[in-house]
Amino acid sequence: MRALFGSLTTRGRSFVAAGGAAVVCGLSIPEPDLVRVGALLIVLPTVSAFAARRSRYRLSCSRRLDPPRVPAGESTSVTARLENVSRLRTGVLLAEDVTPYRLGSRPRFVLDEIEPSGSRELNYQIRSDTRGKFTIGPLRVRVADAFGLVEISRSFSTTSTLVVTPKIIPLPRAAAPSSWLGEGDGGMRTISAIGEDDAAPRAYQDGDGLRRVHWRSTARYGELMVRREEHQWRNSASVFLDTRRSAHSGTGASASFEFAVSAAASIGAHLAEEGFRAKFLTDAGEIAPRGTFTDTLLDMLAVISPSNAAAFRSGTTALANAGGQLIAVLGRLTAEDAAQLAAARRGNAPAMALLLTVSCWATDTVGPDTERAAETLAAAGWRVAVATAATPLAAAWQQLHRPADKPLPVGGLADFGGESR
Repeated sequence: MRALFGSLTTRGRSFVAAGGAAVVCGLSIPEPDLVRVGALLIVLPTVSAFAARRSRYRLSCSRRLDPPRVPAGESTSVTARLENVSRLRTGVLLAEDVTPYRLGSRPRFVLDEIEPSGSRELNYQIRSDTRGKFTIGPLRVRVADAFGLVEISRSFSTTSTLVVTPKIIPLPRAAAPSSWLGEGDGGMRTISAIGEDDAAPRAYQDGDGLRRVHWRSTARYGELMVRREEHQWRNSASVFLDTRRSAHSGTGASASFEFAVSAAASIGAHLAEEGFRAKFLTDAGEIAPRGTFTDTLLDMLAVISPSNAAAFRSGTTALANAGGQLIAVLGRLTAEDAAQLAAARRGNAPAMALLLTVSCWATDTVGPDTERAAETLAAAGWRVAVATAATPLAAAWQQLHRPADKPLPVGGLADFGGESR
């Protein structure tokens, strides 16, 4: 009985209360007609509630997101299909799809009826200005009577996941400085390969793995020689993101962290489009791939948050062993942090660092700590672009590929061009 009256709407409960009062008054006066009116007011919502609960509608629900993964600030279309698989015609249905409040108000729909074996599609759009993973659903259906006295809610179990990635900014195609290839003309050419079997030797350098030693050339030249690996630079890259909370603390911490996440997503997506075999690493180490590199990168960056780690030795160690081009997006670096990262570059592999001026994020100035870190990296052969809140990411990307003899751009961007050792 409690469940029966629990399905009454405010109007239905008002009917019952008014009917009860009318019956009491009619018996007290006495007035038989008033008692009959009161009895009618009580019976009508009761019968409606009983009939609504006895209506065994069999409904099925499916949902489609198009697309299921979108960058922040863009909309996705949601289509919920409600199908009546019973032999009864439904009454009035009130449908509400449960969505997180961060995505706005929950969409609601009114359906007059669904015929047997019939279906209805509910379409709406949702948008989020912040990245994250959001659960869409389940769909709730309320069965209402014609008088608005009763509503019975039923919920489906089907849910969908919407992945909102960081904003992805298109980056221009860039060539690699020829100085990274051992040429001194300061020109530019795309890093290319002679082939996987290319065994052009060079002298052994600190950090080279012994598995790269070319023994025939070693015997010929009388010193330890290793194979050149320029062909791997073109086909592989490692994207490193510094997520330490301490690297983004201070004024503009949240803004600088979101800029770094967006930069890592944009660079990773750009590398994937260019056909690179890429890896994604953070200060905690390499992120295990789940599917393609793009899927792993975007799914991870959709939910990533600042870590409480104080140092990133695990990340720089993994970066040193990753191979290929090194591309790092960094916050504030101490002298020790800069030295660890500088040592992650092995041999002549191209290495680029986008260094954020967290302490002066809202200005166009470069703080002394940022300048010292940039100089440390540049001395180790890294190419460094220092960015503030006013720096367009596409301009910073071009700056990282700028030849050493080209002038610096003006406004929100500083460059420290490292050359290969």
